[in-house]
Amino acid sequence: MDHFPDVATLVAIYNQINTYGRTNGMELLLQQPGEVQYRMTVKEEHLSSPGTCHGGVLAGLLDSALGAAALSLAFTAGELVSTVEFKINYLYPVHLHDHLIAHGTVEHSGKTLIVSSAVIRCPTHDNRVVARGLGTFNRYPATKRDFHDLLFPASPE
Repeated sequence: MDHFPDVATLVAIYNQINTYGRTNGMELLLQQPGEVQYRMTVKEEHLSSPGTCHGGVLAGLLDSALGAAALSLAFTAGELVSTVEFKINYLYPVHLHDHLIAHGTVEHSGKTLIVSSAVIRCPTHDNRVVARGLGTFNRYPATKRDFHDLLFPASPE
């Protein structure tokens, strides 16, 4: 049987190969398998109009939190995930320099699908929930992807 690194190690490796997260200033923190936080601050490049964050930035942060929650749980079985669908509710506008914390949690883990929920809070504005969402993710063996060897190195002999 393959030896898999612990989930915290896999999340650290994922942070290194996740160009999207780094480019957007997102920081992933593992709470436990199936529960994560993503943090970011709204920058000029995230704006769609003067001072207001583009909804796609929030959708990207939400999808990342939903997916990372599912991924961190899938890692425990040597699996990866891909987004099948997700929905978002935008509740309040977000502005330049706002700090955002997205908290993602797995709600259901089945044989082939994982469902997770997430909220994005804005500590800059009394920690109010600015968006929330729900996502469904396909789980599959890590051996089906190019970066399998990065995440799951060969077991020592």
